[in-house]
This record gives sequence, C-alpha cells and structure tokens, in this order.
Amino acid sequence: MSGTTKNGLMHWIDQRLPVTATLEKHVTKYYAPSNFNFWYIFGVLSMLVLVNQILSGIWLTMKYVPSADEAFRSVEYIMRDVEYGWLIRYMHSTGASAFFVVVYLHMFRAILYGSYQKPRELVWLIGMAIYLLLTAEAFLGYVLPWGQMSYWGAQVIINLFGAIPVIGDDLTTWIRGDFMVSGITLNRFFALHVIALPLLLVALVFLHIVALHEVGSNNPDGVDIKKHLDEQGKPLDSVPFHPNYTIGKDLMGIAVFLIVFCGVLFFAPEMGGYFLEHPNFEPANTLKTPEHIAPVWYVAGFYAILSSVPDKLGGVIAMGAAIAILFVLPWLDRSPVRSWRYKGWMSKTAIVLFAISFVILTYLGGVPQTPENIIVARACSVLYFLFFLLMPIYTKIEKTKPVPERVTHR
Repeated sequence: MSGTTKNGLMHWIDQRLPVTATLEKHVTKYYAPSNFNFWYIFGVLSMLVLVNQILSGIWLTMKYVPSADEAFRSVEYIMRDVEYGWLIRYMHSTGASAFFVVVYLHMFRAILYGSYQKPRELVWLIGMAIYLLLTAEAFLGYVLPWGQMSYWGAQVIINLFGAIPVIGDDLTTWIRGDFMVSGITLNRFFALHVIALPLLLVALVFLHIVALHEVGSNNPDGVDIKKHLDEQGKPLDSVPFHPNYTIGKDLMGIAVFLIVFCGVLFFAPEMGGYFLEHPNFEPANTLKTPEHIAPVWYVAGFYAILSSVPDKLGGVIAMGAAIAILFVLPWLDRSPVRSWRYKGWMSKTAIVLFAISFVILTYLGGVPQTPENIIVARACSVLYFLFFLLMPIYTKIEKTKPVPERVTHR
C-alpha cells in the first residue's frame, strides 16, 4: 500500500474516529517529565501483566469446566494432557502474583513522590478502585481450581461477611448463591472472574490513563513542569513519551521483567507454596479441613490485620478500614511539598516504618498464628494505621527542604 493511500485511509478513519488525535494526545505528543527514574516503570509493567492475564485467561476458559464435579479434573487435564497447557496455566498463576508485585510497587512510588496530591486526587482514587477490583478478581480466580485451599479459602472469606450485623447471614447466602459453598458458587464466581470484573478492570485502567494524561504525570521532584514552557507551549523539562520512554527506557524495563518472570515461570512457578499452595493440588473435600488455611500472599497483610483483632466483627472492620483509609490519602497529606526528597524526617521515617510493617504483616498473614505472631501483627497493624492517622499532623508541622524550580536529574 502506497504512502498516499495510507494517508488517505487514515484521513478517512480520523474523520470518523479520532485515532491519530488520540495517539498523539496519549503517546506520541504526550510530554512527560524528563527525570523519570526506575520507579516509573511499574505502570507500564502493570499494563503488560494485564494483557498476559487476559490472553492466558481466555485460553484457559477454552478447556476449563466451571463445575464442582469437573473443575479440578479440568485443571489437571490442562496441566497434564493439553499441549503446553501447563505453561499457559503457570503464566496465569504466576502472572497473578506478578500483577500484585508491580501494582504494590506502583502504589508505593505514588506514596514516595506524592502522586496522589492535588491535582491528581482522581488519578489516585481510580487507581485504588483498580486495586480493589484486582483483589476481588484474584479472589474469584483463586476459587476456580476447586482445590482444598480454593474451597476452604472461599469458606473463610465469605463467612467474614456474616459478622456484619443484621444483614450478615443473608449477605453470605447471596454471595454464595446457596446455603454453603457449592457448584453454584463456583459457577457465579467463574462468570464474574472471566466477564464482569475484567470488563470493569479494563474500563478503569482506561480512565486511569486518561485522567493521568489530563493533569500530567508527576515526577521524582514533585515539580509542576507546566510552569515553565517554551515558545510552542511545550514544558521545558519534558520529553515526548514516545520514543524517549516507550523505546528508550520501557523496553529495557520490560526485558528485565520478562527475564525474571520467565525464570520464576520455568524454575519456581509455585514459589515454594507462596504462588500456588500445595494443598490446592488436592481436590476440594468438604469433610477435610486443611491444617492451616491462609490467603495468598498478596492479601495476607490485610488478613493479618483481621486476625490480630480478637473480635470477629472488629477484625472485619479493621481489615476494611485498612483498605478504605487508602482512598482518603490525598486529603490526609498536608505537606507543602510532594516528594519525599524534600519532606522532613518525620515523613521519611513514617514511610519507612509503613513499608516495613506492611511487609511483616504480609508474612504473618501466611503463617500459622502463635501468641508471639499475634503480638507482632498487632504492633504492625498499629504502625500501619498511625502512618495515615498522624499524617495530617506530622506533614503539617515538620520542616521541609526547599523545592527546586526545575526538575533535577538524579
């Protein structure tokens, strides 16, 4: 096809669908800060893993049977008899953990550099909605293999809603679709996992990107690059997103990620039971409870907060509050600066303690409860909440460093 024909075809399409204008606004002519560092690769990696989950998930649905009698056998059939079925299944299960790794690092970067502050509050809120939806999607998918941990994990998580006064029992019955976790539960979880939630997830990711590009990307200095423009109205401290980041940095980050991902995929897909628990290689048995029921690692931190509270309703409230408080983060931070580079020692200490406490909670949520572990979990839960609850105080009273007028490249 000649160049003239191509231009004519694109002109015809653009008159009816703004393909070129959309690509220019969000890719080729989107000007990003020129000082992006390592931390800014995780947004792109999240998109990559999302594509992996959708494509591998579509393939798995072709062989999977959403039935209490056949679900476990169909997964074994995929693993043992379908050509390269084991690879696709491990791509999906390893991809789920990889998704949360890059999303958690993406969220932590936003906390480090204050990417939730004005005017990016909506970007943060949509991102948190994505995280919440991703957690629900992961839970639903975790149930589908219908192994021991799938079944009993569903029992534990769904029964938590029973602690809600008045409506608890009716709500758990409505979620299950039955008076106990059964094939009906599995079937509705399958429908939600492969159709409803992925559609919502893709829609929210689209809105997240549109909202981000409307207000512009933050940077490690937290400096507004729109303050300094050249004669054409282009920010002086910016570069076109393509090809400077898409080819210059993102491809390298994707290559490194794929090397690590494939290393896990081919040599440690179960990651010692953290990615795929050993009891889940046994078919679900309603008469045999696993010795230790624990959630997958990516929600274990919140489960540890729940378990550290002796009262069931109190635990459910604490777990819900631990997630809900993230949504109000933009209004808790009263600091005049965005990046932790220029915040005071109190903010820096709080961020470090917050990260350490969350890692410890994640570990404790996956191991058997002992009196010592419960004490540590309670202490870390307190640190987790104090990071947010005291933020309006320490971010307002601490002394901050002067922020440069232009971005720095360090």
